Amino acid sequence: MSSFYLLKTKRFAPLFVVQFLGAFNDNIFKNTLAILVTFHAASWTSLPLGILAPLIGAIFIVPFFIFSGLAGALADKYDKAALARLVKILEFGLMSIATLGFYMHWFSLLLVVVFGMGLHSTLFGPIKYAIIPQHMGENELVMANALVESGTFGAILLGTLGGGFIAASEYGGIIAGIMGMAIALLGYMCSRYIPTAPSLSAQMSLSYNIFAQTAQTLKLAYANKTVFLSIIAISWFWLYGALLLSQFPAFVKIVLVGDETTVTLLLSLFTIGIGVGSFLCEKLSHHTIRPSLIILGALGMAFFGIDFALTSSSFVPVEDLFSNSTFWHILIDLTLIALFGGLFSVPLYAIMQSKSDPAFRSRIIAANNILNALFMVLGAVLTMVLLDASWRIPEVFLAAAIGTGIIATWIAWVIYKRID
Repeated sequence: MSSFYLLKTKRFAPLFVVQFLGAFNDNIFKNTLAILVTFHAASWTSLPLGILAPLIGAIFIVPFFIFSGLAGALADKYDKAALARLVKILEFGLMSIATLGFYMHWFSLLLVVVFGMGLHSTLFGPIKYAIIPQHMGENELVMANALVESGTFGAILLGTLGGGFIAASEYGGIIAGIMGMAIALLGYMCSRYIPTAPSLSAQMSLSYNIFAQTAQTLKLAYANKTVFLSIIAISWFWLYGALLLSQFPAFVKIVLVGDETTVTLLLSLFTIGIGVGSFLCEKLSHHTIRPSLIILGALGMAFFGIDFALTSSSFVPVEDLFSNSTFWHILIDLTLIALFGGLFSVPLYAIMQSKSDPAFRSRIIAANNILNALFMVLGAVLTMVLLDASWRIPEVFLAAAIGTGIIATWIAWVIYKRID
């Protein structure tokens, strides 16, 4: 049976399209805004140029810390398909406000939209990952997660490229806003075809104290050690991936002495690698969850990550990058890091879903979102500290790869021993 047969089913295809469009919209909006305010800062804000892109990223991620606990509780208590439709309505409203903000050059209003889109992603995450095991058989979890993982990274890449293209046009902001409204509307229409996913905890009490709800959510995740270790491993994957992706522009400019096209090439290869690794995982799994693939993925990320860093540190720039065999070596390493990242992460999502109690599975996924966000922030802070201490970018990459070899491989081994 084809690995893509789920895309032809009513129980998966609408969800896949909705999550793809949502991720695509997030990145079209964020990247259009970041480019516009970076290259035309004077007409948008008086804030220092250097903090604009990090500010947008930070505001987007804040809702994951504040509202993930509540988002998980809502997804456990109410029908997830109905919640998905409400989230899409929220997205349409936010894109409408964004269009106004772009038209009026109102940067503060656009930052409110950034926060709102972060909230949109916070609310949809538990719905997306909790609805999969509710509609799929256990033998389909790896396949479904492989499709979602590759689709998400594909949407991020297309949104990043699309944002750059739109921002370069005369009315880029307004075009991005109108396009965002159209994408949100299409997402809402598709969400109406997601089959009902009734609550398995309809009688649970719901606390709107976001801090208490967050603490309770993390406590639920910690109670199941296998699930909690899977969440920590997924969070490390996002730390490593986000660290690499965030440094690509500086890495290309300083180390490779390339241009924007080279950055796009690196992003594209990373996305392709994740996709290939995700589907390779599905093929090697034979419709079951194989924890041994997590160990293989961790070792592969570490090995090729170390080689990537060491090769980069000795790279000598030339005018024609593609005539340099070391450049090709770097590209192959990067693609293989991503490929093994797909092998590493897909089984972890499936374990998190299958080993969680269905009654509070959405809150487990919310805990995953909280810790993912925390690890990415910690990775960003550590990167800034190391670079400020005069570390070179390849040295930061090397430290991250060695950390992956030690931490991710150890966690993968512990999970393997607990399950196998």
